[in-house]
Amino acid sequence: MEYAGFLGWLWRLGDSPCEVVDLTEVNVSYRPEHGPPRPPVLAISLGMLNPDTIRNNQLWDLAAPLQMTERRRYLDLWQQLRSENAPLRVIDADRLVSAPISFFDLVLMSCVTDDWQKVGRVVGEALVSPLNDRLVQTGDMFLAARVNKLVENGCLEIRGKSALDMFSSEVRLPQPQWVTGPPPFA
Repeated sequence: MEYAGFLGWLWRLGDSPCEVVDLTEVNVSYRPEHGPPRPPVLAISLGMLNPDTIRNNQLWDLAAPLQMTERRRYLDLWQQLRSENAPLRVIDADRLVSAPISFFDLVLMSCVTDDWQKVGRVVGEALVSPLNDRLVQTGDMFLAARVNKLVENGCLEIRGKSALDMFSSEVRLPQPQWVTGPPPFA
């Protein structure tokens, strides 16, 4: 979201000069309240950093003017994404790309079993499953809404009013009719 927001902001900025802070390979240190110091970790996302961490690591000192070649590359990418007008934008192989609304459905389906599970558990597992790069690409409410769509399409069964009520509703893979109804030989 931050990257797409940056591209949109840059597009609206026009030709006005600006400085940017690139956190791509930046490690930040956290001052421990108790215990030994922790080793520095990758910043990942500005939105995930506490303001004190930004201040303590003086990240504003990394600001540098955005060069025209880099600016043009960002603007070309944003123009392409806008022209594709897809419902989602996701990171794929270190690039921001357009994606269909169903992009996360396979991940969600892989987290569902034959047994009833709270929607919150399924959504939580789907959120952390692709975190090998510690990259969060979506939110819990979006995934819960996709669970509702999977229920509507018959891909899942739900017990409860809505998947948006993640901690009261449960889902499972559809059961064969004879499992949920009377046996076929009765």
